[in-house]
Amino acid sequence: MTAASTPLPGERRLSFPTRFFYGFGSVAFGVKDNGFSYFLQFFYAQVVGLPSATVGLAIMIALIVDAFADPIMGQLSDNTRSRWGRRHPFMYGAAFPVAISYLLLWNPPKGWSHEALFGYLIGTAILIRTFISAYEIPSSALAAELTTQYDERTRLLSYRYLFGWIGGLAMYFSALMVFLRTDQTHATGQLNQAGYGHYGLAGAAVMLFAILVSAIGTHRQIPYLRPAPARPASLGVLVREMFEAMGNRSFLVIFLASIFNYSAIGLGFSINLYFSTYFWEFPSNLIAWFTPSSLLAALLAFWAAPRISARFNKRGSAMVLILASMAVTVAPIILRLLGLFRPNGSPLLFPALFANNVVALSMSIAGQILFSSMIADVVEDSELKTGRRQEGVFFAALAFVNKAVSGVGIFVTSMMIALIHFPAGARPGTVAPEIVRHLGMVFVPIDALLYGAAALLLLGYRISRESHAEALRKLAAAADLAAEGEPASSQARLS
Repeated sequence: MTAASTPLPGERRLSFPTRFFYGFGSVAFGVKDNGFSYFLQFFYAQVVGLPSATVGLAIMIALIVDAFADPIMGQLSDNTRSRWGRRHPFMYGAAFPVAISYLLLWNPPKGWSHEALFGYLIGTAILIRTFISAYEIPSSALAAELTTQYDERTRLLSYRYLFGWIGGLAMYFSALMVFLRTDQTHATGQLNQAGYGHYGLAGAAVMLFAILVSAIGTHRQIPYLRPAPARPASLGVLVREMFEAMGNRSFLVIFLASIFNYSAIGLGFSINLYFSTYFWEFPSNLIAWFTPSSLLAALLAFWAAPRISARFNKRGSAMVLILASMAVTVAPIILRLLGLFRPNGSPLLFPALFANNVVALSMSIAGQILFSSMIADVVEDSELKTGRRQEGVFFAALAFVNKAVSGVGIFVTSMMIALIHFPAGARPGTVAPEIVRHLGMVFVPIDALLYGAAALLLLGYRISRESHAEALRKLAAAADLAAEGEPASSQARLS
């Protein structure tokens, strides 16, 4: 028997329905993430009336809880044995709790003190983050199990990001065009509190539907997935194995780079409504029409990312994409600060920013897809060194970073708003020009610093197309030896 004659699970070609149902589940995360990123800080600070710094602190507390909860969820997912495999019990179980907790988040009690609302925000934010982890981590970990192919993983994850953006953008558009409309008592639709409650109900229903469809649609893949290890494992063993996996060099590099990259993205999302409302002074219905630009960007990234992966190295491509995205994003703001950009009210302002968003966001999303694909490639690198496949642990880290998009972004936005003394509940056009100017002057350097740190850290990522192929060859050889009954020491020598 030759060293590569035993195929590893995941080498079979994926069908379109498998890619579709795997990706469709990300609609739920897209809805949650879009709500946190675009509306949550604005809603609790400008509408509910909590101090901006208090909102940021509440979200950061929930994020700290995530830092502990997500790896535990990943380890549980990796080691669960059931007739539905390792992942699907969590995916099914999270559906209704996700929907209920999201509904509660957008319907805070009226008449409560700031202290009570602070506790309510912390509690509901922790609930929705925990329940979305119970779905998102096992679901996303399927990517490394469904296929082991270097470029096929990028293609599969492109579906996940595309549906995540579709879900988030659909709810964003609905919020601004349907739920946050102006009325007799709300001249600015973004300040309509009742509309946020209706938005929360619609979002909860969409999330429930997406999770159930994805879980049911991928259920037939269970026989092809890796089973949990058949061994008793104490809590101490599981904790030790979790930290051993997370000590992988390439994983640590991509994890730290992802924190900076996604935090920059989260900052841009969280502060976007401030820029759209006060810096560019667009009404809510016109802000909503940025949605097609983001959808177009997601489609371009969906098309481009697999092709970039097939032609170039993932690491270098990701570095170029994130830095280029940053440069294009801040260009209009810098030009406005220098007095070189179209004035507010100009008929050319919206088209210019629309085109800018398409270019910047398409590069950003393509970079995110490559980041996720790079995490998936760590799975075999780690298996070669530890003898264990721990997709859940690695994708738990990615889930944590994805949620840091909103958590860190909201916190930094809150600190920025507090630093420049931005007034609460202000109508567009009534904020002092120097405060609006400070908004841009503070945002640009922070954004550049975060993106620059991410690109610099990526230099330490060591997995290439060639090294990944070599890892697969060694794992296949080890599987052959195991099938022939060779002792573990013989298998170890292959690596």
